[in-house]
Amino acid sequence: MQPTERSGAGPLGVTGLAFLQVLLFVPVIVVFVLVVVCSVLTVVWIGVLLLMAVLPLGRLIADAHRSMAARVVGEPVPAPYLPLPKGPLARLRASALDPATWRDLLWMLWAMTAGFVISLLLVLLAIAVVTLPLWWYAAVPLMRARTWVDCALLSPGRTDHLERRVQVLTESRAVVVDHSAAELRRIERDLHDGPQARLAAVSLSLGLADDLFETDPDAARRLINEARGTSSTALGELRDVVRGIHPPVLADRGLPGAVAALAIDMAVPVDLAIDLTVRLPAPVESAVYFTVAECLANATKHAAAGHAWIRLAHDGGVLRGEVGDNGRGGADPRTGSGLNGIAARLAAFDGTMSLSSPTGGPTVVSWEVPCTPSG
Repeated sequence: MQPTERSGAGPLGVTGLAFLQVLLFVPVIVVFVLVVVCSVLTVVWIGVLLLMAVLPLGRLIADAHRSMAARVVGEPVPAPYLPLPKGPLARLRASALDPATWRDLLWMLWAMTAGFVISLLLVLLAIAVVTLPLWWYAAVPLMRARTWVDCALLSPGRTDHLERRVQVLTESRAVVVDHSAAELRRIERDLHDGPQARLAAVSLSLGLADDLFETDPDAARRLINEARGTSSTALGELRDVVRGIHPPVLADRGLPGAVAALAIDMAVPVDLAIDLTVRLPAPVESAVYFTVAECLANATKHAAAGHAWIRLAHDGGVLRGEVGDNGRGGADPRTGSGLNGIAARLAAFDGTMSLSSPTGGPTVVSWEVPCTPSG
């Protein structure tokens, strides 16, 4: 990541940032020295305890400089840290083994030496009247030079990006496998409790009818009629199971038509804004269809919404969607409202989901799925 012209940070703006960097010079030195000393003292427990406090403090200082660098480059500077586990000792171990922690220390060395000199020089040029013309022309290039190094050390490198990508794919694959296993169990349960039981009843009724056909034809006909009705019910339940795997409406009308059908079946008004003129891969359409269906179901069952909306658009190789409602809000994936299932479905296609549901509403579920038209 390099500084760009989009930031709009002029001489006054970058001088203010340089002044903040000079003020943070002492905290950077203190944290760096404490990390080094505490690392030596880890042979005794006092060093471990101090590191638990010092390492998070170092990350806070690094995050502050990332925010300042973002002002210069005109876009966020992501933190490269790996997720921390639960438990103080586990968190300390993960932080110590995280390559980003050691890159922070390398950045502190830079910030205490050449980086500090650049920031201090920029401030001094702004203070002295005689150097104001030089400051006016040199302020932005000096800050860009420092920011370039800051971004190189504080943002994820290519290796960090690949490692995080592998971790995300590994986790999403595990979630998808678990979700697929749960779906198979659900299908097995639905078949066992519904069509299988009814087909067994049909077989039993036909067997009894065969036994009674010679002695009591009327009773045999009644049993055959009952078997016919039971078989019709079983056929309907089989259609429901198939519809839960891949709705036929998707094949007939595509994703826009299928989503519109969901909206029509809702008990509350639903606004549609669909900009989708191409057919997408069938698995993606199916995942998005069930995502919309789950969100709408949550809107009526849990949120007591009186109004909902659906937005779908495909642009730049990404399918973006949003389902919102004006219900009570407070949706939480941990309550088993199906949001985890949505995330699992989308993760199978490298998709992401975000949730905004403050208490009192509105609830908005949005997602992005990279995909190309199927033809």
